Amino acid sequence: MKTLSALAPAATRHRVLLSIAVLALFPLVMPFHALAINILLFGLFAAGYNLTFGYTGKLSFGHAAFYGTGAYGCGILIANHGVPWPLAVAAGVVLGGLVALLIGMLAIRTRGIYFAMVTLALAQCVYFAAFHSTSLTGGDNGLRGVNVPALQLGGWQLDLLQPLNRYYFMLVFVALAIWVLSRILNSPFGAVLEAIRENEQRARASGFDVERTKLLSFVISGLFCGLAGALTAINLATVGIDMLSYHTSGQVMMVALLGGMGTFFGPFIGAGTFLAMEHALTAVTERWQLIVGVMFIGLVLFFPKGIWGSLLARMER
Repeated sequence: MKTLSALAPAATRHRVLLSIAVLALFPLVMPFHALAINILLFGLFAAGYNLTFGYTGKLSFGHAAFYGTGAYGCGILIANHGVPWPLAVAAGVVLGGLVALLIGMLAIRTRGIYFAMVTLALAQCVYFAAFHSTSLTGGDNGLRGVNVPALQLGGWQLDLLQPLNRYYFMLVFVALAIWVLSRILNSPFGAVLEAIRENEQRARASGFDVERTKLLSFVISGLFCGLAGALTAINLATVGIDMLSYHTSGQVMMVALLGGMGTFFGPFIGAGTFLAMEHALTAVTERWQLIVGVMFIGLVLFFPKGIWGSLLARMER
């Protein structure tokens, strides 16, 4: 037990390096590299959501709007306009942040379940706007042709059609996002977010501009989710309308809870657990969602802080 207690501070202090190291080794132990990529990118999506849900304490049902618009922003530029992929990815990130800003300005002054319902309603507006913009987004058929050619790195060519190559290509962006997220959480701004989560009234009485801080955290969360969406569009070479669906918002909330709300690496643990269970059970039964639901209830009961959160709590004893 003392050994675990000694490991906890080290895990926190070197969390970026440890996270990147685990993710770098992850595809080598997975049976399918394509599944590893999905887990990596959905883990990034959940990490962006966790900034709002886990660290600021705001339950949102609208983060699919940022994830989906990031994917569509990147996909449309590549498929319809031939824009180079780096600019398209950047545009997807910015678009995710802009949608988060617009939704946040309307929703951020509400609290509790009202905030969740407002974000859900506004995200559904984004969904139906994309659904009916058939000429731009492909509507119900989705957007196709988001193809990225092989990358030329000096005299070396990186073929992204190879799943392992594509995984490590995506990992570069995810590693950078993890580093940026860690810097944000370690800054005074990150401390204010946690203060708001613990006691919003006390944070306001201490002189902090709570509304502006919550809005800024919401926008930053949207930027991370937009990046996850843009990378997912490149990975799948298509963008489906379901990326904007409220089901996606509910799924990312489940993943954040499963891994550990308010923990740094928990979103990736949650994404790996959820998507691995889905992959394994869909090959066995059509009622896989029922089994996943029962398993999720069990995990929440026995790991109330999530898988990674409960493990960290045990290490700190």
